[in-house]
Amino acid sequence: MKRSVNKQALLITLTTFYAALAGAQESTSPPAEQGAFAQCVVNLQRQARAEGISDQTVDEVLGKVTYVDRVIELDRRQPEFTQTFADYFSKRVTPTRVEKGRRLLAEHVSLLARVQSKTGVPPLYLVSFWGLETNFGSYFGNMPAPDSLATLACDQRRSKFFTAELMAALQILDAGDIDSDRMVGSWAGALGHVQFMPSTFLRYAVDGDGDGRRDLWGSVPDAMASAGNFLQQLGWEPGLRWGREVRLPKNFDFSLAGRKKQRPLYEWVDLGVTNALGQPLPPLDLPAALIVPAGYDGPAFLTYRNFRVIMGWNRSEYYALAVGHLADRIAGAGTLAQRLPTDGVRLSRAQVKQLQTDLQRLGYDVGKPDGILGPATRGALSQFQQRSGLIADGHLDQELMDAVNAAAAQPAENAER
Repeated sequence: MKRSVNKQALLITLTTFYAALAGAQESTSPPAEQGAFAQCVVNLQRQARAEGISDQTVDEVLGKVTYVDRVIELDRRQPEFTQTFADYFSKRVTPTRVEKGRRLLAEHVSLLARVQSKTGVPPLYLVSFWGLETNFGSYFGNMPAPDSLATLACDQRRSKFFTAELMAALQILDAGDIDSDRMVGSWAGALGHVQFMPSTFLRYAVDGDGDGRRDLWGSVPDAMASAGNFLQQLGWEPGLRWGREVRLPKNFDFSLAGRKKQRPLYEWVDLGVTNALGQPLPPLDLPAALIVPAGYDGPAFLTYRNFRVIMGWNRSEYYALAVGHLADRIAGAGTLAQRLPTDGVRLSRAQVKQLQTDLQRLGYDVGKPDGILGPATRGALSQFQQRSGLIADGHLDQELMDAVNAAAAQPAENAER
């Protein structure tokens, strides 16, 4: 045990050293910007004192924060191209991660059983979240959280949100859960083994090892207990799995797919849906939604209530599917029964925004065009496919892209309504 603690301490020390070095190299903003930041920090100090943060924390932490250009650069950077489900999934659910997850499951079996007893969340899921968030604690991020959060709080784009997160981080420091020089995280201020934002830390982090502190960096018991508590508070239902891969019958109506199109499991059974091996599913009165993230020729999944809980942690369907399947793999399940298509189209955000604009012109509701291929856009694509006599799986391929473009290019009086 002592050897493990020393390794963790060394990791944090090195992480902090490189974070400080990176900060010194990256704080190269012009004097005017630095002056505005300095005034902003004065205002933040005033607000922190008004919210009850101790003078010592205000002076020693906020009084020493630095502006980090790299944080703003990362905040502004958006992925230039959309990522296909196959790309996302295959990079996160890997044989190496599965094998390490199984080893850590065995290593921490007693701890994880205690967390399950208290929260109802099975060990498999706790380890899966751990793997997806920080590759089992191997990388927490390398930026001092007070610097990152102060930089973002003083930036107008999301000032209100990050000011609240900065105040939460100061409360964590005030409580003595962590020293400021160990509070390192992602560029956006996500913290520790399970990458909690400071406000999430305040609400859901717990002391899992009984030392009186909530140390999500140096204590695996604290991290796992906190993850379990968070999922429990999000509504985790004990005894219910996240969902499962399924097999669909021939000539299936893919317009039935979508996270908001729930129906009882017994109705899916009546429609001919089986498990991934073609065996019958239990005809239960259990709400389930069908998701086909890679289209009709990719894997299909029935998802249950706990899938929505996973999405309370991270709003990405891809993320939730990866968490669920990684948990299954750690438990001993095999790979997906249906192959992942490798011919998915990768579009720039500008191309997706143009697609959304075209769909709007054709009368489909996609919300505000934002260049993100989310549920609203997929729903609009499914409606377009239905009206065009195509398989209505809402999955974008080059053929569908061309069809939408051609329809939108027609004169307004001939465009589809």
